[in-house]
Amino acid sequence: MTKFRAWLSAARLRTLPLSLSGIFVGTAVANIYGYWDLHIFILALLTTVAFQITSNFANDYGDGVKGTDNEDRIGPKRAYQSGQLSKMELKTGIRISVVIDLFLVFLLLYFAFEEEDIKYIVLFVVLGIASIWAAIKYTVGSNAYGYKGFGDLFVFTFFGLLSVLGSMFLYTKFLTSTAVLPAASIGFLSTAVLNLNNLRDIESDKKANKNTIIVKIGLSKGKVYHYALIFMAFISMLAFIWNYYYSWKSGICLIAFVPLFIHLRLVSRIENPRNFDPELKKVALSTFLLGFLFYIGYNYFL
Repeated sequence: MTKFRAWLSAARLRTLPLSLSGIFVGTAVANIYGYWDLHIFILALLTTVAFQITSNFANDYGDGVKGTDNEDRIGPKRAYQSGQLSKMELKTGIRISVVIDLFLVFLLLYFAFEEEDIKYIVLFVVLGIASIWAAIKYTVGSNAYGYKGFGDLFVFTFFGLLSVLGSMFLYTKFLTSTAVLPAASIGFLSTAVLNLNNLRDIESDKKANKNTIIVKIGLSKGKVYHYALIFMAFISMLAFIWNYYYSWKSGICLIAFVPLFIHLRLVSRIENPRNFDPELKKVALSTFLLGFLFYIGYNYFL
């Protein structure tokens, strides 16, 4: 395998559509209030993809050096695990990706704020640095919080609340309480993707002392937790549509929950953790579909 393909493998391209969902939703909520900016939209999409790639590089490195990614792992082989990229190469890749992240953050803030908005600029610089730190510390280091069961909270906060509310604020310079509902919906579904990953890897995570929520509560309760995440995502989105219904287009995003509810029926029948792996893509793509249809339904500028 060429180095280029190895880096593509480490970037985990199949995870990138999920990261875009929050930007679509946050942009659409801003559209409801009459705000739109093409530069902010494009740069926000690029920034969230860059953050996701940094997280994926760091996850490959962190799990690799800890031995979590080994022959017991069920999912796709990782770049470090399979020897495609060395420890030093991944370290260099993480550093370069962080520089790109920061460049995109500053470029995004340049287009989003005026000079007098210095307090907002400082706030978003801090949030950007916090996002990079959180992406790396998920698996890297002796105190990696992903190994202590806090990964779900990180994903809900950064992929849901911060992604949606942060992108909305870039356009509007204000937030509303109801905007938390679609943000929570994306957060719950993003957490469900991580939960499936943890359900699949429960045995290898136990051996590696990676104490995810699933390792702590077990497979059976982990399924119940998964059902709750999907249903809370549905209820949150339904509540927002109830408050901001203006035509049939408002509800088209709910179509994305059809494959999700079918997915739940399949999850209820799974006994072998290996069989959770195909479900990851279904939930990730359904979340992307939800975000995109929400964007279509509430984008008054289309």
